[in-house]
Amino acid sequence: MLSSLSSTISRLNLFYPKPSIPYSLSSCLKTLKPQPIIPRWSPLHSLSTHSTSRLSTSLKPQLETLVSKDDLVVLGIETSCDDTAAAVVRGNGEILSQVVSSQADLLAKYGGVAPKMAEEAHSQVIDQVVQEALDKANLTATNLSAVAVTIGPGLSLCLRVGVRKARKLAGSFNLPIIGIHHMEAHALVARLIERELQFPFMALLISGGHNLLILAHDLGHYIQLGTTIDDAIGEAYDKTAKWLGLDMSRSGGPALEELAREGDAESIKFSTPMKQHKDCNFSYAGLKTQVRLAIESKNILCAAMLKFPFLRQVAKIEGPELTLQLLFSELQYCI
Repeated sequence: MLSSLSSTISRLNLFYPKPSIPYSLSSCLKTLKPQPIIPRWSPLHSLSTHSTSRLSTSLKPQLETLVSKDDLVVLGIETSCDDTAAAVVRGNGEILSQVVSSQADLLAKYGGVAPKMAEEAHSQVIDQVVQEALDKANLTATNLSAVAVTIGPGLSLCLRVGVRKARKLAGSFNLPIIGIHHMEAHALVARLIERELQFPFMALLISGGHNLLILAHDLGHYIQLGTTIDDAIGEAYDKTAKWLGLDMSRSGGPALEELAREGDAESIKFSTPMKQHKDCNFSYAGLKTQVRLAIESKNILCAAMLKFPFLRQVAKIEGPELTLQLLFSELQYCI
C-alpha cells in the first residue's frame, strides 16, 4: 500500500502522462467525465525508455495549482491482488492512516488467489476500508487533494474494484484521479523511506507475481535489466507450501520462512538456476521441480521406513539421500 502512495507523493510535482492503460480498465476509467484521468505509470521496458508526452493545456494549470499547496492530501487505493487497502498521506510523506483488509481465509481455502473470489471479497469491503482510512486520518473526502489508485499490473477483476471506487469518489468530490503502476510504486517507495536517495539507483522488485531488476534513471524513466523467464518466486513459494501441506492463510512465503528456521540448510542440495547465463534474468520453474522431486523422494522414503523399520537405522548411518538411492537400486535389481 505504501508503495503506491510513495509513487504519488514523489511524483505529484512532475506529471508525465503514460496512456498505456489496460483495455478492460480504460473502458471503466473513460466514463468519468467531471475529472480527467492522469495516467501515471509506464511499463518497464528492457533497454528502452518512454518518451514523456505533455498534458493538455486545459489540464496543466489545474494540476499546477493542486501541487503548489503545502497541505496536499492524497487517498491511495490498492486492490491489485488479494488484499484490499487504503491509506491517506500528506504531500510531505506523512502517513496519516493505513487500513488493510486481508483475504487470508480465502488463500487458505483455495490454496492461493482465486481471482473471482478475490474480486467479490474486494467488493464487499472496499467502502468500509476507504471510510476507515479517512476516519483514522480524521478527515473527510472534502479534505482530499486527489485520489490515487493502482491500475496495473495485477488481476484485472480485482483492479476494477479499486478503480470503480476511485472513480466514484473522484466524481462525487471533483477530484483528479492518479493511476499508479504497481511495480513502479514498489521501486519508488525507497524514496519515501530514504529521503536522501537520488537518481539513478538500482532496485530489485520481488512480489508474488513479479521479479524485476531495474535501473531507475528518473521519474518515469527505467531500464529493465532482468526479469523471470518463467515463474515468479511467489509462485514457487506457494506451490512448495502447498506440496508440504503448510498453512496457506498467510501465503506460501511466510509459511516456508517459519518452517525454514527449524530446518537444516545442508540436508538437500539444489542446483542454482541460470548460473551459466551471462544476464540478469531469473528462473524458478526448474528449482520448483527440484523441490517437488525432493518432497516426493522423502515421501517415498518415509513410506518405505514405515514398511521396513530397519531402514530407519540405515538412514541414520548413511543419510536419507543415500538410503533412498540404495532403496531404488535394490528395487531395480528385484525388477
